[in-house]
Amino acid sequence: MKTFQRISWIAVIFLSLYCIPGTAGNNCVTHNFVFKGGEKISYSAVYNWGFIWLNAGLVTFTVDSTGWNKKAAFHLKAVGVTHKGYDKLFMVRDTFESYVDTKTLTPFEFRRSTKEGSYEASEHYLYNSRTRIIDATISREGGLPERSKIEWPECSFDLVSMVYQARNIDFSKYKYNDKIPIVMIVDGEVFNLYIRYLGKEEIKTREGRRFRCLKFTPLLVEGTIFNAGEDMTVWLTDDNARIPIIVEAKILIGSVKAMFIGAEGLRHPMSAEIIDK
Repeated sequence: MKTFQRISWIAVIFLSLYCIPGTAGNNCVTHNFVFKGGEKISYSAVYNWGFIWLNAGLVTFTVDSTGWNKKAAFHLKAVGVTHKGYDKLFMVRDTFESYVDTKTLTPFEFRRSTKEGSYEASEHYLYNSRTRIIDATISREGGLPERSKIEWPECSFDLVSMVYQARNIDFSKYKYNDKIPIVMIVDGEVFNLYIRYLGKEEIKTREGRRFRCLKFTPLLVEGTIFNAGEDMTVWLTDDNARIPIIVEAKILIGSVKAMFIGAEGLRHPMSAEIIDK
């Protein structure tokens, strides 16, 4: 758990960005209907304190159609990078990748490369769907790689495959204040998390764009990667595109936010955007 006490604000945004209705229990997605190969979504990572707004970095999510061990696969990739001006304060170069089945989104392989200030870490998972075992190789702070075998619970995913699984959930069956469980594999451990659904809300971006959204708040669970007292909120488009528009994570002084910049190669239009005529 010490690894995640040192995680940067960009990584926190990445984690909270898709800690939305997950895939535990009977919620496990069996068919992808939301995205396709060629999709790219970009976010500005922003620090906010009162009237102070600092554009600190860029986070991008991409989907490429490819193959994995003679199987049709999506290559899912998320990259977080601080701007050069912010690098002097705290440089971040984070890359998360997952190869998943194109139909069920079951993960085949996961890779993570993290450089945050002076801290470096890497992870590599190979999933065995027959034995339900993950072969994990993890290196922290320049140390030698450590290999281990992790039991792979049903409907559990790494950070990246969880992102795209969650976008395929049927949100219509949830009511205001519902608690929804998710199971994620992070840093070689399995975490049972859950979030609270807070209904629908219209929001406006800093650029003045308005969207009809679904609202969620990750709840604190003892032993998870979230520290006590943190408050995160996610606004997701209420349409078939299922695009997070704003993610806010309150910190000791101010907050950090992921602000939607743009998207291309979408399978469905962002019909939740409100355009004045």
